[in-house]
Amino acid sequence: MENLNFGWEEWIALPGLGLPALKAKIDTGARTSALHAHDIEVFGPAAKPKVRFLVHPIAGNDRVTITCSADIVDRREVTSSNGESELRYVIEVDLHVAGQSWPIEVTLTNRAGMNSRMLLGRQALQDHISITASEKRLQPDLSYDVYHSADMRRSAPKRALRIAVLSREANYSTQRLVDVGEARGHVVEVIDTTRCYMAINAMSPEVHYDGKRLPRFDAVVPRIGASITPYGCAVIRQFETIGTYCVNGSAGITASRDKLHAHQVLASKQIGMPTTAFAASPKDTTNLMGLVGTAPMIVKLLESTQGKGVVLAETKKAAESVIDAFRGLRANFLVQDFVKEAAGEDIRCLVVGGKVVAAMKRTGADGDFRSNLHRGGSAKVVRISKEERETALKAARAFNLGKAGVDLLRSETGPKVLEVNSSPGFEGIEKASGKDIVGLIYDMIEERVRPQPARKRKV
Repeated sequence: MENLNFGWEEWIALPGLGLPALKAKIDTGARTSALHAHDIEVFGPAAKPKVRFLVHPIAGNDRVTITCSADIVDRREVTSSNGESELRYVIEVDLHVAGQSWPIEVTLTNRAGMNSRMLLGRQALQDHISITASEKRLQPDLSYDVYHSADMRRSAPKRALRIAVLSREANYSTQRLVDVGEARGHVVEVIDTTRCYMAINAMSPEVHYDGKRLPRFDAVVPRIGASITPYGCAVIRQFETIGTYCVNGSAGITASRDKLHAHQVLASKQIGMPTTAFAASPKDTTNLMGLVGTAPMIVKLLESTQGKGVVLAETKKAAESVIDAFRGLRANFLVQDFVKEAAGEDIRCLVVGGKVVAAMKRTGADGDFRSNLHRGGSAKVVRISKEERETALKAARAFNLGKAGVDLLRSETGPKVLEVNSSPGFEGIEKASGKDIVGLIYDMIEERVRPQPARKRKV
C-alpha cells in the first residue's frame, strides 16, 4: 500500500454498506472505529446474527437515510471519551480512501449529538498512515452529491434483507419463498396473518404478533387465503401505512378477490373478458341470462377459488336452476358467457415485476370444464402470442400487482381474461416451465428496496 497522510478529518467511503461518501474524524485516542447509526436491530439465526441499522450520512440532514445491514462479528463494551460505557455491536467493513481499501472493525452507536458520522480509531489506521493533527482533508475530496444521483441506486450493494411472508399454510410456495430467500442471504420469517394485531394511530402505527411488536421488515410477501381476505388486507394496509414495501398491495388483492369488482376493473381498462352480468333480484333472472347470451353459460360465486363454486349450465333450464339454488343460499354470484372454443383449457401467465416470466397451458381432467390443477388438471409450458402477453401485463397493471397469475382463455375474438390471481401458487408453473420463479420475485424485491436518490433541499 502507498503511504497516506491523514489530517484530523478526512473523506472516506464504506461502499459495502452503501455509503459512498462520509466525513470521518480521526480519533487516535479511541481503539475501535465507530459509526453513528440509529434504529439498530438484530435479526437472523442465533448462530449467524445480522444487524440492520439506518445512517444519516450528511450531518444535520435527516432527509437522506441509508438502510444498512451486516454480519455481527462481536459485541463489546466501549467506553467513550466522556467516560460512559456502552455495549455495542461490532461489524467488519472495507474502508476506502484515495483508491486504497482495507478491512476495519466498526462499532455501531446511536449518539445523536455526534457531529461526525464516523470516528476512525487506532485499529483502522494502518502502519502506512501518518497523522497531521493540525490539518484536515489531506486526501481527495468526495461529495455528498452522490446521494442525490441516480448512480446511487445502481451502485448500491446487495444487502441482507428482512422479509415477512404472510401465510397460514406450510405449502410448496411458502417453503420456496423461505428457502430461496435464505439461500440469497436474506432472513425470511413466516407470519400467520390471523395472529397479527394492530396498533392504529397517526404517530406510530404498529403490527404486533404473539405479544410483541413486529420489527421493521424490508419487504412483505402476502400469501393471503381467500377465507381471510378482509382481515389479511387490513394487516397489509397497516404495513403500507408503516412504509414497508408490499409485493402486492391491499387494494389490488381486495379488488382481484371479488369477482364482480375484478371484472369491473378489467372493463374500465378495456381489457377483453367473457361477457359478464350480475343482478341482485330474482325477478331479473331471465334478463340477466339474456345479457350473457344463450346457453351454455357459467354461473360463478364472487369469491370462488380453485374452481370451487363455478358451475357450467349447459341449458337455459339448468342455468335457472343453478341461479335459484345460489339465491336460495343468499350467495353472491355472476353469470358469464362460456367460451366454447377454449375447450376446457386456459393459459396461466405469471407476471412478476411488470414482465410475463412464464406461461403454461392448463387442461381440465376428463369430463371437467375447469382447468384448475387442484382439481386434477394438467399443465405444460406454452408459447404465448404478443397479444396474449400484452393482455396479461395490462391486467396485472390494472390491479397494481407486483406478482400475479393472469388466466386467459383463447377465443375467436382474441384473449379473454378469466381471472387475475393475486396469490398464485408456484409449484405447477415452476415444474411446467423449469424456471426459478421465486428467484425472479426476489430479484424484484432486491431491486425495489435499493436506496432512491434523495432530492436536494431547495435553498
